[in-house]
Amino acid sequence: MSAIKVEHLSKKVPDAGGWLTILDDVSFVVESGETVAVVGASGSGKSTLLGLVAGLDLPSAGRVEAFGQDLFALDEDARASWRAGNIGFVFQSFQLLPQMTALENVMLPLELAGARDAAARARELLGRVGLADRTGHYPRTLSGGEQQRVALARAFAPKPPLLFADEPTGSLDHATGARIIELLFEMNRESGATLVLVTHDPALAQRCRRTLSLRSGRLQAG
Repeated sequence: MSAIKVEHLSKKVPDAGGWLTILDDVSFVVESGETVAVVGASGSGKSTLLGLVAGLDLPSAGRVEAFGQDLFALDEDARASWRAGNIGFVFQSFQLLPQMTALENVMLPLELAGARDAAARARELLGRVGLADRTGHYPRTLSGGEQQRVALARAFAPKPPLLFADEPTGSLDHATGARIIELLFEMNRESGATLVLVTHDPALAQRCRRTLSLRSGRLQAG
C-alpha cells in the first residue's frame, strides 16, 4: 500500500477578482519509506499542498489517501485524531507552545496518545537531539536551532509513519540549518518514516529520493 496517494487535488480561494487558483489538478503517489521534496518559487502552492496532504486544510476538489484512508471522508475531529496517531510535523517557525518547557512540548503528543512513559521517552528524545541539559527551558530561552531540535524531538516522539516538514531550515542560519538537516535525515532513517518536505533549498531537495516541482499551482515533474 502506498503511503500517500493524491488525486486531482485543487485549491481555490476567493479574491477581489473572483477566484484565485493555488493548486490546479495535482496528482502523485508517495511510497512507504520514501523521501520526497516539494520545490517551487514562492507562491507556487508548496505549503498549501503540504497542508492538504496532512489533512490540515480542505481542498476545492480532489482526494488524498494516506495508507488507504481517505482523509476528506473524515470529519474535522476524526482527521485531528488520525493526524495525532499518524503524522509528525516540523514547521519553519517551530510552533512550540511558549508556556511549556522543552520537555513538556515533547511530552504533549505522547500524552495525547495515552503513553504512560511520556516523560521518560521525551527525555530520551531530547538527549538524542543534544538537549539533555535544556529539558526545563522555555522556548523563549532557547536559540532558533535549539527550538527546531525540540520540534524534531516532538515530531518523532509518537513514532509517526508520516513526517512532514515545511521549510525546516527557513528560520535558521546556514550552519545551524545544515546540522538540523543532518539530524532530521538521521532520525528519519532510524524511524523508517515516510518524509515529505517543502524547501526552497536545492541542496536539501537533492537529499531526498525524489523531487516534486510546482509552478503556479501545477505539478511540473515527479
